[in-house]
Amino acid sequence: MKLKTALTLATLALAATVAHAQKAQGVTKDEIVIGTIQDLSGPIAGFGKQIRFGMLLRVDELNEQGPIHGRKLKLLIEDSGYDPKKAVLAAQKLVNQDKIFAMVGHIGTPTNNAAMPVQFAKNVINFYPITAAREMYEPFHRLKIAGGSSYYDQMRVILPTLIKEKGATKVCTIYQDDDFGLEVLRGAEAGVKAAGMELVEKTSYKRGATDFSSQVARMNAAGCDMVVLGTIIRETIGTIGTARKTGFNPTFVGTSAAYTDLIHKLGGKAMDGLYAAHTAQHPYLDEASQPLRFWANKYKTKFNEDPTVFSVYGYTFLDNFIKAAQKAGPNLTTDSFIKAMETMTIPTDMFGAPPATFGPKKHWGSDLSRLSQLQDQRWKIVSDYPKP
Repeated sequence: MKLKTALTLATLALAATVAHAQKAQGVTKDEIVIGTIQDLSGPIAGFGKQIRFGMLLRVDELNEQGPIHGRKLKLLIEDSGYDPKKAVLAAQKLVNQDKIFAMVGHIGTPTNNAAMPVQFAKNVINFYPITAAREMYEPFHRLKIAGGSSYYDQMRVILPTLIKEKGATKVCTIYQDDDFGLEVLRGAEAGVKAAGMELVEKTSYKRGATDFSSQVARMNAAGCDMVVLGTIIRETIGTIGTARKTGFNPTFVGTSAAYTDLIHKLGGKAMDGLYAAHTAQHPYLDEASQPLRFWANKYKTKFNEDPTVFSVYGYTFLDNFIKAAQKAGPNLTTDSFIKAMETMTIPTDMFGAPPATFGPKKHWGSDLSRLSQLQDQRWKIVSDYPKP
C-alpha cells in the first residue's frame, strides 16, 4: 500500500513538473499577451510612433479576422525615450508585472542590450528587435530571434563598391557614442579595409546631441570625400545640414537607421544625395502595387496619415510573430514557438524585404541589404540585393 501511495505521489509530482515546464507566461486559453518598448518621447520618437501604428494595425486585423488557435493577441506598449535605464524599467514592468509571452519589435540597440537580461531571466523571447546590431543574434541565444542584415554587414558589403564608384580616397565616419554607433564604426572599418584603405577620421557624438559643428569641422579639415554616418534622424540632418552650410560636400552614406522619409521631410532639399542601406522600401503610394495601396489605405483610414518604412517594420515583424505562433500549434510555449521559428522560411513580401530563413543555430533571417539614394527628396534604389 505504501509503495502504491509513493508511486502515485511520484506520478503526480512528475505531472506537475511537466505541466509547469509546458506553461508559458502570457498565454491563456483565449489570449497571448506580448509587449513592445518604443521611443515615444525621445530623439527617435518619430520612428516609435510609426512602429506602434504598424503593430496596432496588424493586431486589429488578427483579432477581426480570426485568432491564433482560439487566442486573441494583446499588445502592451511602453516608452523608453531611447534611454537604456528607462528601457530596463519598462522591461521589468512588462516581464514581471504584465507577464508578457514575448517582446516584439523593441526599438534601439542600447535599449535592447539593456533590457534583454531582464527578459531572459524569465524565459521571454526577444523577437525581431528594430535594430540591425549583431548583438540581437550574437552570441547565439535561444531567446534571441532577429530579422535582417546588420549595420556591420550593410557597411562591410556596400562601402567597397561605393568607394570605387565614387573614386573616394579619404573615407571618414561620424558615429553615435553607444552600442549602435560602434556597430556602424566596425562595419565602416571592415568595408574600408576591404577596399584597401583605412578610415582617415573618426569622430563621435553623445546620444541626444544637437550640435555637430565641431565634428563636421574635423572631417572637413581632414579632407574627407566620403562620410559614413552612424546617425539616425536629427543627427543625420544636423551633420549634413551643417556640412552643406560650410561648403563641405562629401558623399554621405548611412545605414538602415537613416533610411526614413523623416530625413527629407525635416531636412529638405539639402538631404539630396544621401545614400542609405535598407531592406524593406518606403511605401511611396504612387509607385506601389495594388496590394500595397490597399494596405496603405487601411493604415491611413485608421491613423489619418500615410504609412512609412517604420510602419512597415512594425506591421511585418508582428506578422512574422503571428505566423510562428500559428505554426507552433495550440499548445503554445516558449519551446514550441522557438521550434516553429527554427523551421520557418518567410518569403519576400509586398514591401520588398528579402526572404528570411531560420534554423536551430540560425536565429537571424537574412544578411542581404540594398542601397538607395535621396534624389529630389525621394528614396530611389540604386543597387539591389546581391545575387547569391
